[in-house]
Amino acid sequence: MCVITDRTSADMAALQTRLHSQCMLCGAEHPQGLRLAFNTHADGHVEATFPCQRLYQGYTGYLHGGVIAALLDSAMTNCLFAHGHATLTGELNVRFLKPVIISRSAVVSARLAESLPPLFHMEADLRQGKEIMARATAKFVEANWADVRLMEKPATQEPCRRPAAFDTTGDMPATMT
Repeated sequence: MCVITDRTSADMAALQTRLHSQCMLCGAEHPQGLRLAFNTHADGHVEATFPCQRLYQGYTGYLHGGVIAALLDSAMTNCLFAHGHATLTGELNVRFLKPVIISRSAVVSARLAESLPPLFHMEADLRQGKEIMARATAKFVEANWADVRLMEKPATQEPCRRPAAFDTTGDMPATMT
């Protein structure tokens, strides 16, 4: 059961909007992004569901390992947002336990293992059903966001658009097959 506290929900939303709106994994304003929606639980961990579309496969039928690593990293970042911390990944260690199957949704979750500001030790996993398919540990460092204007979208920035060659089924462009 997902229980969101007003404080963690507000912290996460504020940091996502201010610093992370163009993130390709969880950014609400990224036109080609995955727009992962992380839910914060009472114990402080976060979770999001990912549909594992064929567009993101590596070997036939399996989710690309780089996508798995990015999902785990994104979950840990959002967990730190929920705890009110804007951080950068300093170290990421991923253990691939089983192949992640395409066309089966997966749940990615993350938790704060140890807080030693400005250093944070994180843990994450990606599951399909009840099976853990991949695990990650990471060290994040709290960033100095004194010059936030560098992180803001310039007024003249043109939005990114999805290439016309991509269709809605998630297949590769015709020119690449």
